[in-house]
Amino acid sequence: MRRNSIAPLALVIIGVSQLWACASWKNREKGAAVGAAAGGVIGGVIGNQTGSTARGAIIGAVVGGAAGAVIGHQMDQQAKELQQNIPGATVTRVGEGIAVTFASGLLYDFDSDVVRPTAAQNLRALAQSLGKYPNTDILIVGHTDATGPDSYNQGLSERRARSAQNFLVGEGVAPGRLRSAGRGETEPIASNDDEAGQSQNRRVEVAIYANAQARKP
Repeated sequence: MRRNSIAPLALVIIGVSQLWACASWKNREKGAAVGAAAGGVIGGVIGNQTGSTARGAIIGAVVGGAAGAVIGHQMDQQAKELQQNIPGATVTRVGEGIAVTFASGLLYDFDSDVVRPTAAQNLRALAQSLGKYPNTDILIVGHTDATGPDSYNQGLSERRARSAQNFLVGEGVAPGRLRSAGRGETEPIASNDDEAGQSQNRRVEVAIYANAQARKP
């Protein structure tokens, strides 16, 4: 992160956290719905600062204190299980949440948003894990490389994220826990100047973070 971006990011987190606190106070009876929406909104805002919408959603759902320690312990256990059960995916603990990254080639054929039959087991394993730990919300974010028109890449990333979302719903994950978004080529993690970097940029990220009920004091 560039040094001069730290202060703006801090202000964004503080401001969004204050908005979330107000929303939580006024909508206690709508906890789950508010939590899912807030996680996505915060992810988008912080993602613009950090370069990762998925990580932004996790950062925005931070709890802290004793509750945060309990959630963190659960996330440690879930992350270990995901690493064992989803070969080929990258599982990373981020703050009090988990980021799971799938290479697009692992889930989809070239230029397709249809989940490959050979990849279905990976998403089934993820769905089983989400069912075992129900006190979380999930944001699925699609990404592409910079080859081709920006608008096409944006659309493809959205379709792929939505396809993964629909697959998880079909495996029994409650729709209210899931959101999807596409970022096209706007959040690269490697150079787009060669195939190796482009391959890394073609990915689907899954952010797992505490839902509104788990974040209640």
